[in-house]
Amino acid sequence: MPAALYALALGGFGIGLTEFVIMGLLPEIAADFGVTETVAGYLISGYALAAAIGAIILTAVFSRLDRKKSLLFLMLLFIIGNLLSATGPTYELVMVGRIVAALCHGAFFGIGSVVAADLVPANKRAGAISFMFAGLTIANVLGVPFGTLLGQAAGWRSTFWAITAIGVVAFVGILVLVPGNLARSGNQGIFGEFNIFRSPQVWLSMFVTILGYGGMFGAFTYIAFTLTGVSGFAASSVPWLLVLFGVGLFVGNILGGRAADRHLAATLITVLSVLIVVLVAFALTAGNQIATIIALVLMGGIGFATVPGLQMRIMNHAAHAPTLASGANIAAFNVGNALGAWVGGLTIAAGLGYTSPLWAGAGITVAGLAVMLIATRVRGGEYSTSRATASEPVSVG
Repeated sequence: MPAALYALALGGFGIGLTEFVIMGLLPEIAADFGVTETVAGYLISGYALAAAIGAIILTAVFSRLDRKKSLLFLMLLFIIGNLLSATGPTYELVMVGRIVAALCHGAFFGIGSVVAADLVPANKRAGAISFMFAGLTIANVLGVPFGTLLGQAAGWRSTFWAITAIGVVAFVGILVLVPGNLARSGNQGIFGEFNIFRSPQVWLSMFVTILGYGGMFGAFTYIAFTLTGVSGFAASSVPWLLVLFGVGLFVGNILGGRAADRHLAATLITVLSVLIVVLVAFALTAGNQIATIIALVLMGGIGFATVPGLQMRIMNHAAHAPTLASGANIAAFNVGNALGAWVGGLTIAAGLGYTSPLWAGAGITVAGLAVMLIATRVRGGEYSTSRATASEPVSVG
């Protein structure tokens, strides 16, 4: 893999830490600022909303800059946001820091996906995207547990200081390793870029992302309740079980990228189908701890195996503005997160038990699979990465 991909992966690692590590630090933050757990939790939801907005708006704004400069500016935004979180004396300033850092999230992965794909031959593009996203999965496997431990041992601000330092290293890595002759993010102008949304395949790709990824995330959002309330694990075991889930994310991301490079449509259809089976099996066997551990790893692996292919699909169907399309799909991931969490929460509130988010996730994924099958029947839907080139136009419609 080109050395530049390691710099992109390090940036993804830092962004993954920023998004997820705060979940383990909420009690300390709530106590420090004298706010309730619910108010502290707004630091998570505020981040997600800002990430979804920034994915589209900032990516469109950066259409006038070359991609390397865009990535450097986004990492600078990331550093400033985490520095505010590390030093902010009030809850409000920490929230501002979270929002500033989140604005770079979607645009970084959106632009970074295009850069990663352009750094390798056409038949390895999805694999390159999965390599960049590996930083995000490693953040879940190793970064979040150790970041939480650091925050608990040295204060929650120490974790954000560490993330700020990672951002600085990633900035230098991108400056030194990413080629300086990359094209601009687009040549259509800010408003011209939005013409991609006239393509049915772009919309279908986004709906597959929302439903296909939302099903897995909806089940994952309430997984701690399932593990303790149904499977009978002690609360102290949950962090280590989530490490296993993160291992699944890492492996699934890599294998999913390789498979998508061979045949994109077949990979997405197969993975979504298997994910439905895994979620149903998990719901049926959640009372058995061994089966739960296996299902947890598979849920992470199969669920995240869709990510490189989903990114590649929308980029293929928006060849004249792949960067904005990629950013829009990152926003779709965040919308899927919110949808899955909302539906899963409704099932629990309805008294259906702590396995109900798994059933709900399976249902949402069925809808995602249906949209994917429809998309392959629409003109241009069988476009495959194996036939793609970095500049090849795509007929969609």
